[in-house]
Amino acid sequence: MALIPKPSELVSHVDGGCGVAHDPASPVGPEPAIWLPEASPGTLILTPAPPDFETVHSIDRNAFGLPIVERTDADGRELVVADGSGELHVRLRDQQAAQRPAVLVPLDSMGELRADVALHFARRLAGQRTGLLPAALRLTSFQKRRLIQLLHAFDVHDLGGGPRDVAAKVLASDHAQRRSVEWKDSHARRKANRLIHDSIALVERGYLKLLRGL
Repeated sequence: MALIPKPSELVSHVDGGCGVAHDPASPVGPEPAIWLPEASPGTLILTPAPPDFETVHSIDRNAFGLPIVERTDADGRELVVADGSGELHVRLRDQQAAQRPAVLVPLDSMGELRADVALHFARRLAGQRTGLLPAALRLTSFQKRRLIQLLHAFDVHDLGGGPRDVAAKVLASDHAQRRSVEWKDSHARRKANRLIHDSIALVERGYLKLLRGL
């Protein structure tokens, strides 16, 4: 039985220009983005093992649960599975990669992270209880709250709001209503300006650092 049923829709892997394989003109939905493997160490690349190697495990999708997303493109198929540790992207270069799986680990600047992801995958495939992602690639609760705050700040700024608006709507600070002299020296003003600065950096390709656990 095929690991992944062939989707009816082909997805471009070159649109966007920023390491994401989803057309930026398409509406945003609840599905996770499909990242190019070269941009994301959390994308596991599977290829068929050489014929002389004994393969102990074929990939049983039941070991990982139902995938969130299944896509296909010119480079193969990809599924996204998730557990409490985060989302693991598995790219299969062809169907034999599911039956005789070998992990391709490019030795780039993220080589150690890629190897760690592969080790977690191998342990999970062998039936061990371990997270799909290593700790370095998991967002903490604090990081998640911070990202939500940054995106909120960017939305306010993008709609023409200034530091006072960010302080009022994002930080819920009453300092935003103070007179100019008091506002100028307030902690809320400094924090709002920092949020605006960091949110712009995040949206302008800074989000790619998140893929690398930075």
